[in-house]
Amino acid sequence: MKKGIVAISLIAALFASCGDDDGPDVEVTPPRLLAEVAPENDAEIQEFLQSHFYNYEEFASPPAGFDFRIVVDTIAGENADKRPLSEFVDFVDIPVSSFELILSEEENDIPHRLYYLSARPTNDEVQDLKGTCPECFPTVADSVFVRYEGKLLDGSVFDSALNNPVWFDLARLQDLTQGFRGFTEGMPFIRRGENIVENGDGTVTVENFGVGMIIFPSGLGSFNRLNAGIPQYSPLIFTIDLFTLNDTDHDGDGIPSIQEDLDGDGYLYNDNTDIDSEFVPFANFQDADDDGDGVSTREEISDSIGNIIIPFPDSNNDGTPDYLDPNVERRPE
Repeated sequence: MKKGIVAISLIAALFASCGDDDGPDVEVTPPRLLAEVAPENDAEIQEFLQSHFYNYEEFASPPAGFDFRIVVDTIAGENADKRPLSEFVDFVDIPVSSFELILSEEENDIPHRLYYLSARPTNDEVQDLKGTCPECFPTVADSVFVRYEGKLLDGSVFDSALNNPVWFDLARLQDLTQGFRGFTEGMPFIRRGENIVENGDGTVTVENFGVGMIIFPSGLGSFNRLNAGIPQYSPLIFTIDLFTLNDTDHDGDGIPSIQEDLDGDGYLYNDNTDIDSEFVPFANFQDADDDGDGVSTREEISDSIGNIIIPFPDSNNDGTPDYLDPNVERRPE
């Protein structure tokens, strides 16, 4: 990601820009099916989880000067008695459809398994904390301030920001064409830190920041696209330190972006309530007029002095708020 997410070069665009009617024919290999690649990737990841461990003993009893960073190594030799990662991770299945990756072969809701590990606090502690402090964890719509490293399963590093943390907009990363949707989907399992202090030298000190790892298949990554340092169809690993987070309202319409996930499936890009959604391809969290009736969402949820009305107005009492109802063009009274 090189201090941000690396740009993706589409293979089709490359061939289009280099086309030459008089040159040799170029054989283009069509993308593989999601349904074929997903189980293959999962088998690769499971093998990795069984054959590798992380420094769980240091996290359980931190030695003096411990930097609370996850270190992964192979279970072999003097480490032959270590407990494998498979004993520490949990997982979540995420459906992926071909249109989300701009693939021509139609496939719908192919399950892709993402594995996550919270080393501090532990996965079990995370479940308890989410009940008592939901605001301590990011949503898929938030912006996060993180230190991270991205690797392939063979340990090759393709990107890192270990010294200077950076901000990422998780909603934008959730767009599969960015190549890092898995990063976004794994972040809600990592806790933010507390009491951030700027040290005056460009560094910050954060107490109790969350430390985690996310491993996900290529269908939640770059899949068949060329991406700097990442081969096609490669599962990815991210180790992440989460310092803090910010809520977002991407379109400035007064509704937090996470609340614009109307179907509650955790995927922001399939919620589009415009009258002509086929011709207005923006998801609601990107769209300042969610129903496309010509009156902005902010107008339809505000009073005459600009205060947002809660609950959102439903002038005809049909159960659909005005800002989502193209039959109602409400303006502040």
